[in-house]
Amino acid sequence: MQTNLPFVRPEILVDPNPGATAEVQRPLSAFESLYRMGWLRKTVILLVLALVWEVYGRWLDNALLFPSFSETVQAFLSGIGSGVLLQRAAVSMQTLLVGYGLGILLAGLLTTVAISSRIGNDLLETLTSMFNPLPAIALLPLALIWFGLGTGSIIFVLVHSVLWAVALNTHGGFRAVSNTLRMVGQNYGLRRFSLVKSILIPAAFPSILTGLKVGWAFAWRTLIAAELVFGVSSGAGGLGWYIFENRNQLETANVFSGLFFVIIIGLVVENLIFAQIEKRTIRRWGMQH
Repeated sequence: MQTNLPFVRPEILVDPNPGATAEVQRPLSAFESLYRMGWLRKTVILLVLALVWEVYGRWLDNALLFPSFSETVQAFLSGIGSGVLLQRAAVSMQTLLVGYGLGILLAGLLTTVAISSRIGNDLLETLTSMFNPLPAIALLPLALIWFGLGTGSIIFVLVHSVLWAVALNTHGGFRAVSNTLRMVGQNYGLRRFSLVKSILIPAAFPSILTGLKVGWAFAWRTLIAAELVFGVSSGAGGLGWYIFENRNQLETANVFSGLFFVIIIGLVVENLIFAQIEKRTIRRWGMQH
């Protein structure tokens, strides 16, 4: 009589080699350690772009058409030393911040109304469908008629360029918030503005921050373009007028130095201000790696 005994798997014991180093424990090489630094990677990219600019400018050998990077930097330092570039940049930044702030405020009010009622949602969707495709600079002639030859005209077109980008991203972020979070806030008695402030804004902050970045870029584009036209009308202005003025005088290096200053301001705002906001909010909250 055969008895079905359970199969017993033989145990195999392998002595670990204490001298071997596992892949997880392998120390990073110098290249891998440096490659993990985001600021260093971006610096290398900027240096490569500057080198390409310098090589192409020297190969073309026509400073009137395309000055080299070194000539642009020399013109930039000269403009900084004389104070002209700093003065024009201060005028542009003051106007930009006013228009940008008003655009954000109006976008916040519109999205709050849109998320609170159906008629508000229909209002925001209708307005964005009507005015978002409209280029901001196309409204400048009307702004000059309505507000005259002053900063009010530029601020008007800046608000238009910022408002719809921020409102669309904010509203999209609000709509993406789960109903569970909404019901939690409502169970705590939160309604309308309190619900938006305590529940929707933190949950939708990645989309809101994206809208702020896009609005900032649109505001810069609109400002420089508007100052070109406004400068011609009034004989004063910021960096846009500085670029136009030097273009008329065929000072191409100064034109490039004005554009170079706009690029520097953009890099500073993106990598210092917005990056710090993202680090202290989105990454700290675990919404982004």
